[in-house]
Amino acid sequence: MPARRILILTNRIPYPLTDGGNMAMHAMIQGYHAAGWDVYLLSMHTLRHAVAHDVLSNLYPWLAGFETVDIDNRIKPIPALVNLIFSRQPNHAARFFNIAFRKRLQHILSDFKPDVVQIESIFLATYMPYIREHGKITTVLRLHNIEYQVWQRLAKQVRNLPKKSYLNNLSKRIKNFEEAAWKDADLLLPITEVDATVVKKSGTKATLIVAPFGVDIAETKESATGEKWNGYHVGAMDWLPNAEAIDWFLKDVWPGLHKAVPEFEFYFAGRNMPASFKRLSVPGVHCAGEVANAEDFIADKKILIVPLHSGGGIRVKILEAMARGKVVISTGVGMQGINAVPGVHYLLADNAKDFTEAVKWALCHKEEAETLGKNAAQLVIGQYSQVAIMKNVIEGLESHHRH
Repeated sequence: MPARRILILTNRIPYPLTDGGNMAMHAMIQGYHAAGWDVYLLSMHTLRHAVAHDVLSNLYPWLAGFETVDIDNRIKPIPALVNLIFSRQPNHAARFFNIAFRKRLQHILSDFKPDVVQIESIFLATYMPYIREHGKITTVLRLHNIEYQVWQRLAKQVRNLPKKSYLNNLSKRIKNFEEAAWKDADLLLPITEVDATVVKKSGTKATLIVAPFGVDIAETKESATGEKWNGYHVGAMDWLPNAEAIDWFLKDVWPGLHKAVPEFEFYFAGRNMPASFKRLSVPGVHCAGEVANAEDFIADKKILIVPLHSGGGIRVKILEAMARGKVVISTGVGMQGINAVPGVHYLLADNAKDFTEAVKWALCHKEEAETLGKNAAQLVIGQYSQVAIMKNVIEGLESHHRH
């Protein structure tokens, strides 16, 4: 009998659906439900990602169960220092370990009796021993990125020596923690082939299934509104790689780009927008802060700009833009994990000169640029549709269950 009951653990409530992490978690919840599974969701309700209680009560009425546990896991200087000196665990893991959450988890495991528990954050792997106590449950760890690589890349970019040494130390701890968690799970769901290769090298015996973010093709329609050939970027600004990317783009790229193509406008939006960005007064640049509806924000803009130089995983926003036939101009890091070919599905730009040239080319060759957008949409339908990805994941789970 195939496994049909799943408990999903998330380190925050997957709402609002405006940033990649939330969208990726929601797509999984939706995917299992659509495949006929009983899905129970247990989420941490953190101060940093707080959701109003009236919104919460209406979020997942269609699930077998949905519970949240209030948690304050903000970074506090003294516990962080104690962790640095006395513990080998990364501070992240310590911040996500909470007694009330553990008790709810144990209670649900006894009552709901899931066949599968899926953990949506590496830092919730500390609950694995409590899941194991409840008999034969298949444990699935979803790898949204290789976390230690994100911190390694950040450490490389930092000039301040004490901060650099702290970030290097942190990335080493995260690496040890991550590799131990990979070995502890039955099934790993890396989000890209590149990540899967890194995981394999760690020597884990877990089954690996590459499960990229699944775009709900039914919901993504090519923009019917008259798109203007302007640029946009949407991304949570409390994620350091995003904030650094926009900072670099505005300082290093925009002056030359604006001079070369003065008619081109750039709009950017995202959660937790720093005040420094909101105060900006730069010709042709518009900071929209946090937008209520990302769909509406991007509907009339043709060109997605992705100036990322660090970070891992897969850029959900890029897949969504591609599904809509947008023209994507991105760095190599931004496109990591997406099987797209530069010049066929998107325009590659790794430095200021490349970004300027790419925008100029798109504005002068609109028909060819439209073709790139159409090719990109076909690629997403073929390789990144939610239905195809979930089918793969569920087949892997069921074959693991049989063995």
